[in-house]
Amino acid sequence: MSWRKEQRRAERGYHHGNLKEALLQAALGLIAEKGAAGFTFADAARMAGVSPAAPYRHFRDRDELLASIAQRGFEQFEARLTGAWDDGRPDTVTAFERVGKAYLAFAREEPAFYSAMFESGLPVDLNPTLQAAGERAFGIIRAAAERLAALAPPGMPRPPAMMMALHIWSMSHGVASLFARGDAARRKLPMSAEDLLEAQVLIYLRGLGFPTDRRPSAQNEQGDRKPAGQPAGPWGTPK
Repeated sequence: MSWRKEQRRAERGYHHGNLKEALLQAALGLIAEKGAAGFTFADAARMAGVSPAAPYRHFRDRDELLASIAQRGFEQFEARLTGAWDDGRPDTVTAFERVGKAYLAFAREEPAFYSAMFESGLPVDLNPTLQAAGERAFGIIRAAAERLAALAPPGMPRPPAMMMALHIWSMSHGVASLFARGDAARRKLPMSAEDLLEAQVLIYLRGLGFPTDRRPSAQNEQGDRKPAGQPAGPWGTPK
């Protein structure tokens, strides 16, 4: 195909308002196939069926294209985590379990977005919009950690919520990246990723002094004790 034909095709897409979305979808496909570092700006243009010059109408360079994908990924990620957290209803631990499941589900179902978000090597401090999107997603985990820290037993020093949020994010990200992805990069595991994350968080909370032998009820969160009952798994069981 000649450059002029490619240019005419790009112009048709541009005039119909499809060029930017076509480039984003093309880049997502390339990320799924080759990883966030495995394609060029020209590859995205070729995949979208436009000329190598056409992407510059919407993106300064490949990094800006990647940043747009990562931002969209974080926005979808935030929506998933927000829905799972549901403002801590019906109780903190149940909601906390759902957040863990949602984290792993997103990594499994959206591996291209996940790769763009966490493996692209983009300097987020140079992209305030992308940084803000990432911080909003992290804010859901921090809110959950703040509620969880408030469940510390009487007389026990309350751990810093930010520290807990960072530790829990690190554990979730490690399990998601290694075992819960939906691409060929995932590692094999003789258990579900959810079971692994549940065990990690149980050990972590136990190390901080949190009781892990029963699930706190909504009443218990107000200071009343619940009789011994079913074991609590802070991230829940496999989906």
